[in-house]
Amino acid sequence: MTAACRSFFLDAGPRGQRLCVFEAAQGVATPVGQVLLLPPFAEELNKSRRMLALASRAFAAEGFEVLRMDLLGCGDSSGDFGDASWDDWQDDAVLGAEWLTQRALRAAGRADLPLWLWGVRAGALLAPAVAQRVARPMHLLLWQPVTAGKLQLQQFLRLKVAADLVGGQAKGAMQALRTQLDQGQPVEIAGYQLSPSLALGLEQAQLKPEREDGRQPFGDVVWLETQAREAPVLSPAGASAAKAWTDAGCEVMAQAVQGPSFWAASEIEVAPQLIEASVAALLQAVTGSGSVSESPGKPSSTSRSPDEASRTEGAGA
Repeated sequence: MTAACRSFFLDAGPRGQRLCVFEAAQGVATPVGQVLLLPPFAEELNKSRRMLALASRAFAAEGFEVLRMDLLGCGDSSGDFGDASWDDWQDDAVLGAEWLTQRALRAAGRADLPLWLWGVRAGALLAPAVAQRVARPMHLLLWQPVTAGKLQLQQFLRLKVAADLVGGQAKGAMQALRTQLDQGQPVEIAGYQLSPSLALGLEQAQLKPEREDGRQPFGDVVWLETQAREAPVLSPAGASAAKAWTDAGCEVMAQAVQGPSFWAASEIEVAPQLIEASVAALLQAVTGSGSVSESPGKPSSTSRSPDEASRTEGAGA
């Protein structure tokens, strides 16, 4: 790791420690903002680690502080995956936001430094807990977000069903998994022990434009998707979500860029255009050069190409 990048364990009290990687803002006396990663789920995190490291370096090069944390039971953080509940992961996300807030107070003397919650896939579902419990301006940077945890859970359970299908035991497999979870018993899927509390919390989680009390917790919302096609088009779900967030009073930029589904690829893949679009959107929001709902355009000349950024290795989920 470089001098601008360091790893450390963050104390989570009786819940153990969380491995964190912190990228310091470069080229500025005071950070222009902070970014907190809300990581994807299970094996999707392993597939995404290179992209997350490259993007973090790119954000830091433009003056943003970036914190990446392995949640309970993931990577080198305390516990096993089967120990984690959805409440634990919400607490971890809040812990990361609070750490960044305290750092902003010490380094910049201000708690109103813009905080971007960088939700990747199902990680976006952790954003409401942070907004509810941490009082400071917040924005959303969403990468192919899952806005209903029920969909992520169904997709994960299907991995087990597919494995049973290969073994000729698929009949009633999905219902058997649900019954096992409903009875308070964990299930093992693709090498991950899924606890009933994590499954239930994930299934109930949603990312909506408004909180339960009706308040709007986020300012700018950047919604980015990747498609392999040469002329990518925002998905119908993305377009619908962008309208809902706009109607709720957010400044929204929604865009599809060319790139692979790196979180689900068989090999480790990168999507440089996704990083470029993210950097451009963050800078546009900071500088106020037009509404963030406009096209983000190209990254500034000071941005480093993802291929030029050194790789930060991470432990598996």
